[in-house]
Amino acid sequence: MGPLTIAGLGLVALFGLILIQVPIGFSMIIVGVVGYALQAGWGPAFTILASEPSGLLASVDLATVPLFLLMGTFATAAGFSADIYNAAASFLGHRRGGLAYATIGGCAAFGAVCGSSTATAATFARAALPEMRRRGYSDAFSTGTIAAGGTLKSLIPPSIVMILYCIVSKTFIFDLFIAAVIPALLAIALNLLAISLVVRLRPEVAPVAEPVPWPVRWAALRRAGPVLALLVTVFVGLYSGIFTVNEAASVAAVLSLVFALARGKMNWTNVWAGMRESASATAMIYVIIIGASVFTYFITLARVPEALVDLISHLDIAPIGIVFALLLAYLVLGAVFDEIAAMLITLPFVLPVIEQLGYDPVWWGIINVVVIELGMIIPPIGIIVFVLHGMASDIPLRTIYRGVMPFIAADLLLLVLLASFPAIALWLPALMRG
Repeated sequence: MGPLTIAGLGLVALFGLILIQVPIGFSMIIVGVVGYALQAGWGPAFTILASEPSGLLASVDLATVPLFLLMGTFATAAGFSADIYNAAASFLGHRRGGLAYATIGGCAAFGAVCGSSTATAATFARAALPEMRRRGYSDAFSTGTIAAGGTLKSLIPPSIVMILYCIVSKTFIFDLFIAAVIPALLAIALNLLAISLVVRLRPEVAPVAEPVPWPVRWAALRRAGPVLALLVTVFVGLYSGIFTVNEAASVAAVLSLVFALARGKMNWTNVWAGMRESASATAMIYVIIIGASVFTYFITLARVPEALVDLISHLDIAPIGIVFALLLAYLVLGAVFDEIAAMLITLPFVLPVIEQLGYDPVWWGIINVVVIELGMIIPPIGIIVFVLHGMASDIPLRTIYRGVMPFIAADLLLLVLLASFPAIALWLPALMRG
């Protein structure tokens, strides 16, 4: 049986298990162990099952996940999202579309201290949506802006998605964080451009409000001081080399807890609930990573990457054409399947092909993150869209999807730019190396 046939049967078995509600991490473990055993025997397969979890549980890089999740939990409890949004809204709210600009800016800033895109979107749905509706903003425009702001978290370090990619692809986390800086700024700029075009073409979706008095603006800015201090500490410490990624995660988690305690927002009940929530999310992530690692052993033993590289090397297609074909496949897959799961399942197949084509795995990591951003809002799944609908059930799903369309266009443009010009992602890491 050929490698590609083995891979096809493995994927069919994997998707079959997922369809019958077996969690994706356990699905990958089952298929990986059985596939490995059928090729090399049950003894070596069970050895892999024993060694991989212990190795990953001892991974220092993976230890950043619970720390960043704790940071996000404590930052949410401290009310940082409302502080950031109110400060931005007080300075921008009197402009047409000003609350939308404030939402994107606030989501980008809060995303840097929150471990989850869905949590960022849900938090800003509580902070921004009532105010936007009160000022006459259309439901589609308001929810579309919040959904787009939530997806920015994936591209703004520290990003759990980036950490997962680096663990599976064996790429340095710091390299990917550095590479994400310019694409993240470009993503924010394109989202702001989308807002500008929408309010110019349809000014009725965002009425102009009265300016906020300057004393109120300065008070809102002072209120946002702690979260701004947290952002500066983490980013300056991380990118200046004072902190490693792990140290930055530790400092961020402790500082966010201290600020929450100082504000009187934390008690033992909240601390325990936050730790329990972070532990639950961490356990899920660890199982997925273990599953992806075991599944990769099965794929590698079957020599699937080599077979794919050999197949593609005989195709008369330019490398950029293969890249765009892969991106199209990811978008189609993401329309009916969770994008993070799709990334982890396909990485053992796709990454060797990308490297054979001469592309950098760090660049491909940024591309994957942007595709995941799109998968969070693109129909028909769009997990962030469903989160917003759950929090504002009076707004129909089709209204939210209509609102995210300009931002989907902005993300697609970002994806095309990054695919066509890899230097956008790779220039800054190269500069810092030498």
